[in-house]
Amino acid sequence: MGRWCGVRRRTGAGGARPPASGRPAGASAVRPWATAAVRLAAVTVLLATTASLPGGTALAAGAAGAAGAAGAAGAAGAAGGAEGYAFADGAARVEGASDTAGAALLQPGATYRSSLARNDTLYYRLELDTDSDTYVSVTAVPGSEGEVTAVDGVRISVRDADGASCSLGSATFGAAHSPRPVTAWGMREIDPGASRCQDAGTYYVAVERVRPQDSPPDDWDLELTTAAEPRPRRAGPTEPPGTWDSASPEPLAGQPERRAGGSGFARAAAVGQGVWQSDIRPGQTLYYKVPVDWGRQVYASAELGGSDDASGYATGALRLGLHNPVRGEVDDAAKGYTGRPAAVGLAALPPVAYPNRYASSRQVGALRFAGDYYLVVHLAAQVADDFGDGPFGLTLRVRLRGTAEAGPGYAGEPRPKGVFELSAADRAAAPENGAARDGDAAMRAVAVGGIGTGSLLLAGLAVWTVTARRRAA
Repeated sequence: MGRWCGVRRRTGAGGARPPASGRPAGASAVRPWATAAVRLAAVTVLLATTASLPGGTALAAGAAGAAGAAGAAGAAGAAGGAEGYAFADGAARVEGASDTAGAALLQPGATYRSSLARNDTLYYRLELDTDSDTYVSVTAVPGSEGEVTAVDGVRISVRDADGASCSLGSATFGAAHSPRPVTAWGMREIDPGASRCQDAGTYYVAVERVRPQDSPPDDWDLELTTAAEPRPRRAGPTEPPGTWDSASPEPLAGQPERRAGGSGFARAAAVGQGVWQSDIRPGQTLYYKVPVDWGRQVYASAELGGSDDASGYATGALRLGLHNPVRGEVDDAAKGYTGRPAAVGLAALPPVAYPNRYASSRQVGALRFAGDYYLVVHLAAQVADDFGDGPFGLTLRVRLRGTAEAGPGYAGEPRPKGVFELSAADRAAAPENGAARDGDAAMRAVAVGGIGTGSLLLAGLAVWTVTARRRAA
């Protein structure tokens, strides 16, 4: 045991619609727009049901092919930076100001795009109340060709109107010296025992590079997110739980399932408990999201397959990180690569609980709410120097332990909506105590969804057929 570290159709002249070709003037024809509407409704229902399934499992090959092509096109259009980071669709463009006087407003629950020059410190503005904790994250995406140092990266701070610091966070590239998206987070918390950053009003977010003098000269693309967490309806414990099961479980075994990783937080591939396989190339970063409920613990490890050439060494080549629902980093680990199979695992972490925020440990404090947690895997660009361009086989093992518990019961609506809770589909993908695998849960959802969708489509077509025949009669 360890300590808690209605469009109206136009008619002809006089309002009468001309008869259809080949039909008497008094006969009714099946309207083409009605047929199109039924078809459109059927496709919409099918796609909506498909999209709600865990892992995005498709119900029909045709729909899956169309959706896949559209998704690939969207990803290509949104990609940029280190090995094609995919920014969130619809993210608003915002320019950071050189001082607080011109700072643009960031709305809670929104996602933005910006850019950061080498020697800039950029400011953005927040308007906050006294009823919510507010979180801001920044993902910096350097160009794939620039040289980076281990201690360079991105820094974010939240300050009040007087310039007093509410929080400071940073993320660096690490020992591998590999350009990759790095994410830091900051916050403004309401704490009755605190003396700063407790009032309603204007606050500022400052973003800069950690060591501009050691940083590449090109601009970095930024993705910024904001989230607001309401206070609980009733006051609860203000101390973290005293003990927890800190023993790491045995790595999850079983038949691997193919699941390609996403290229950004907004496109993270959904996974639950299980063994997942993909391919990864040097310089590439893959994103997965795991639904983690209140009271549950998440464990994860990543394994890199061997190379035909086992005669070199790449420092910190395989990197695995865990981020919480507001993209705050919980934990990370890295492992060198010699061409032989290598594995890296996260530290044993406590269950997700609201009082974790009161812990002195950064890792424990980040496990403060339920929702989608993100596993981020990076393979250093330098691996290509000794072992080629790949791709290399990647195996991700995810285990969830513990029993889901009730959350704190928020007094208001979090922003974005649903960020700190799990849907029924999420819970099916992450069964308690390893009772089922994500693939099995997904297949059950497909079966139920398929039956429901089929029945709905048949009912709709039957109504349309009867209506058409009556009009024809």
